[in-house]
Amino acid sequence: MATETLPTPATIGNTHPTKVYKNFIDGEWVESSMGETFEDRNPADTRDVVGIFQKSGKADVDAAVDAAKRAFARWRLVPAPRRAELVFKAAEILIERKEECARDMTREMGKVLAETRGDVQEAIDCAYYMAGEGRRMFGPTVPSELPNKFAMAVRQPIGICGMITPWNFPMAIPSWKLLPAIVCGNTCVIKPAQDTPLSTFHLVRALADAGVPHGVINIVTGFGPDVGTPLAEHSDVRAISLTGSSAVGRIVGQTAAKSFKHCSLELGGKNPMIVLDDANLDLAIEGGLWGGFGTTGQRCTATSRIIVQKGVYSEFIERYVERAKKLKVGNGLDETVEMGPAINERQLATDLSYVDIAKNEGAKLVCGGNRLTESKYQYGFFMEPTVFIDVDPQMRIAQEEVFGPVVAIIPCDDLEDAIGIANGIEYGLSSALYTKDVNRAFSAIRDLDAGITYINAPTIGAEVHLPFGGTKATGNGHREGGIGAIDFYTEWKSVYVDYSDKLQKAQIDRGE
Repeated sequence: MATETLPTPATIGNTHPTKVYKNFIDGEWVESSMGETFEDRNPADTRDVVGIFQKSGKADVDAAVDAAKRAFARWRLVPAPRRAELVFKAAEILIERKEECARDMTREMGKVLAETRGDVQEAIDCAYYMAGEGRRMFGPTVPSELPNKFAMAVRQPIGICGMITPWNFPMAIPSWKLLPAIVCGNTCVIKPAQDTPLSTFHLVRALADAGVPHGVINIVTGFGPDVGTPLAEHSDVRAISLTGSSAVGRIVGQTAAKSFKHCSLELGGKNPMIVLDDANLDLAIEGGLWGGFGTTGQRCTATSRIIVQKGVYSEFIERYVERAKKLKVGNGLDETVEMGPAINERQLATDLSYVDIAKNEGAKLVCGGNRLTESKYQYGFFMEPTVFIDVDPQMRIAQEEVFGPVVAIIPCDDLEDAIGIANGIEYGLSSALYTKDVNRAFSAIRDLDAGITYINAPTIGAEVHLPFGGTKATGNGHREGGIGAIDFYTEWKSVYVDYSDKLQKAQIDRGE
């Protein structure tokens, strides 16, 4: 178990003590070399300081990478099933702490308790799945073209992996990266988003308490230029995994390429949900509301475009807008709330700016569009659920990722037209189709240019045992989840064993 210095009480902006959290390097909780900290505040009530975290720099990254490098020499030699057993044990610990972790996550990033419980559960599910992978990690054995020669390929760990994670799934996404990496025998340095570091701390604490050795996982908190950049640039880091914006992804990808690092980028999305005339409208409306306004629209897979066939267009809009107007917005700790706040003032400003952009381009606003300013919202970053209709597919509101509770509804003629609209963007993460026609469903599965397609379900809801990722500007082709994660965090080694006791010259000596 990792040696721990418990968080220190402080009183900054709260009427009760606020915990100070330290970096986790080589199994120790240590202060930043810079001697500076930053606050993690509740976006639903900014008077609530969730925790105080270290503002770190290059020296802290270097220390964490050095610890990971020392640990790798030992950890890679631990049999994969033994490594996986520790991940399984961490899942059991997270089950016991699930409610505490969920409540802390709601405080630090705002989404409702039902969703944060799901976020923690996804980390648990990922741990169980990856624990099983420790006894698989299959590689091929193949017949040699020469006699008395054995041929196979085995997976080997890469080394030190750097991870940069976002704020919207602050435990699930770190679990997608950390758990397969360590089961494969790598060691890690993770930089959680500065808006939501506590949830990553909870995940790593569970792994440390499960017995993961010192230095195998290290956390350095802080801001992108101070921590993320030196982590991506470090010569000893052999793989970098980022979930974030396409703009940041381009920078990280270019940085990684300079030293030939493995690089996994999971970036933006502008996800279409197609509703055909024969769809179950009750189901489609429920799916569109959940996909559009779950997590306040702050998902890379959010249903931000709904493409509706003209035969049901008017009815769908009328019923969808009626339901959207009734969604209860507020502090996610209230079990009756259906949508929480934006993560911060900057994101809220972006959301509101797209309302103005859409209006100026001629889209029709039929629901929301405003910041909520009543007294109960005065300390948070709340916005009304917002719906635009009669949106042209080329409008910015239909092309660009908003990452907020803003849904664009677009009319279409038929399935072919809908697929053309759906594919006519730079992203290709998630997609959905509502229909009762199995032939149309399979045509859409084939033709939608996206890494994920749902039939009769919204664009959100990925499961940990299938690959997660997208096409085009959504990323660089790697996948998280399932076997895709194992593929990224391992390298292949081909092995030839010649037991002929003589020199055989491969393609030259064929015995002809």
